[in-house]
Amino acid sequence: MTFDDLSPDQIRALIEEQAAAYDALRSAGLTLDLTRGKPAPAQLDLSAELLALPGDDFRAADGTDTRNYGGLNGLVELREIFAELLHVPVDQLLAEGNASLELMHDTIVFSMLLGTPDSPRPWAQEDEVVFICPVPGYDRHFALTQKYGIRMVSVEMREDGPDMAAVRELVQDPKVKGMWIVPTYSNPSGAVVSEAVAAELAAMETAAPDFRILWDNAYAVHHLTDERTKSADILGLCAASGHPNRALMYASTSKITFAGAGVAFLASSQENLDWYLANIGKRTIGPDKLNQLRHARYLRDAEGVLALMDKHRQILAPKFDAVLEILESRLGGHDVATWSVPKGGYFINLDVVEGTAARVVQLAKEAGIALTPAGSSFPYGKDPLDRNIRLAPSFPTIEELRAAMEGVATCVLLAAAEKSLG
Repeated sequence: MTFDDLSPDQIRALIEEQAAAYDALRSAGLTLDLTRGKPAPAQLDLSAELLALPGDDFRAADGTDTRNYGGLNGLVELREIFAELLHVPVDQLLAEGNASLELMHDTIVFSMLLGTPDSPRPWAQEDEVVFICPVPGYDRHFALTQKYGIRMVSVEMREDGPDMAAVRELVQDPKVKGMWIVPTYSNPSGAVVSEAVAAELAAMETAAPDFRILWDNAYAVHHLTDERTKSADILGLCAASGHPNRALMYASTSKITFAGAGVAFLASSQENLDWYLANIGKRTIGPDKLNQLRHARYLRDAEGVLALMDKHRQILAPKFDAVLEILESRLGGHDVATWSVPKGGYFINLDVVEGTAARVVQLAKEAGIALTPAGSSFPYGKDPLDRNIRLAPSFPTIEELRAAMEGVATCVLLAAAEKSLG
């Protein structure tokens, strides 16, 4: 029965019922955290063998002594594995440090200070720089662009990618220099950019000659079902459309092996890679090749990565199932929320009654359940409808997760009932 079917007295009775449930929740003394998409300890344990590698044999396949300086491009044996997984040519893929966020940060900073290969001047010398931000989206993307004074404009992230009518209109402004996008199992909605939308992004005419798509393929192999969704070939599409420098693709092993000790990748045109390498060559003499070597030996090949990700799925999928089960059983009959059912990635996107997301998060916090702040999935942390909440099921145990989600459901119902009575 939806709230529209209830009389004011019935809604008041529901508030009393949920308030009692909430008081019990607060009395339980919970300390549960659903804020960030961190791998659980059991997932990190899957790669324990890495800690014993590379052993006494520290030479790469080409004879490189990985203990020494050099090798800005990264080890070819590791690049070959991930070139196959990311569907890019080996020569267009770099293997670097432990975090793809570092590579994205470098891209932004180098563009601001020096300009891109296609820029008439450094971005910092422009009157204004604007980025398109599909929403809901990744809060760290938005924090990075905000840090460097780039104005953000939101467009809707649909099931097959960003609202292209809005994107096409925005790129007619020469101030619009780029856009963020998580193309496969988008953070937080789980959306997947279709080949058709990717082709349109690659081919569209833009007023800025140095327009860039920052294609953060963080979840390319992070499947939650037997279906292994393939990411669109953005580099090939851009090259075929006459815009070879438009896209820069980022990925990492952060949620494949060790989140704090992985390897990050950058794929793009040769001109973009030459630009990037020339710039990072001033701040480093080379990445951690010992870490790259141990990853190459542990993972072995693309199939080795996929086999490892199947083990991750066995840990993660039941957690996602538990969240979806509780959302459906507690909220499905009340028409107070909708949620994504992702086939991969690390998040579930929850939309509650308009104007209540911040209240839900506050109620949850007071009951000992930490949620990502309402609005985090939008630029400047401001959700204009105050309805979006990102759920991160990966880190808690399934028992903790069930307790947390029962509590979240109570908070959603209580906030919705309060709102309905004004």
